[in-house]
Amino acid sequence: MDRELPADGEPYFAERPRSRSQRGELRFLYRGELLAFAVDRGIFSAHGLDPGTALLIENLALAPTDRVLDLGCGWGAVGVAAAKSARAGHVVLTEVNRRAARLARENLERNRIPNAEVRVGPLFEPVAGARFDVIATNPPYRAGRPHVLALLAEAPGFLAPGGRLLLVGKGSTGIRFYQRWLEAHWPGSVAVLGRGSGYRVLEARTDGPPAPRDAPARRPGRASPRSA
Repeated sequence: MDRELPADGEPYFAERPRSRSQRGELRFLYRGELLAFAVDRGIFSAHGLDPGTALLIENLALAPTDRVLDLGCGWGAVGVAAAKSARAGHVVLTEVNRRAARLARENLERNRIPNAEVRVGPLFEPVAGARFDVIATNPPYRAGRPHVLALLAEAPGFLAPGGRLLLVGKGSTGIRFYQRWLEAHWPGSVAVLGRGSGYRVLEARTDGPPAPRDAPARRPGRASPRSA
């Protein structure tokens, strides 16, 4: 089954999912700590931590004081991991899907995260005027190429000097096309930070002095769903 499309066929990037709630629980290890998450139907990857998001988490490599934006956070896997890594920093999780946003808030509480918050809205609208050291995203490719290109075009305006955009995708979602687009249009350097399971993580860094980073974390273990 395509993890990017829920079983009921409803787009996971819908603002207000109409599918009936069917909650569950997922867990995975991150840096030796077992993290627990509530999930539900009508959101992205409700049946397990998808390999693209796992690869993105593996390659976050954050500094302790980083300001991080988890753009399109879903149920909050990336944002929670980022907040655990950048313990003296701050993480903002944004999401257009209101059901997913509620779950992300719940999951911050479940995992005792004091340095993060969830905001609701499309693309960068919830963080107007803010600047981040890292923007991490597994974007809704099924929303269409114009949507993803708008994200890439706007991202530099929300990064501090030397800040990084981390983008994960696979061949079937056009990640090589977006890599070429970034190489042609991004105001800084573009590199492939990680590969695995057909996915790649792109790092697009803005011009400016980079901050020191921690070593990449081990890849999270694949979560198994359990009824809540």
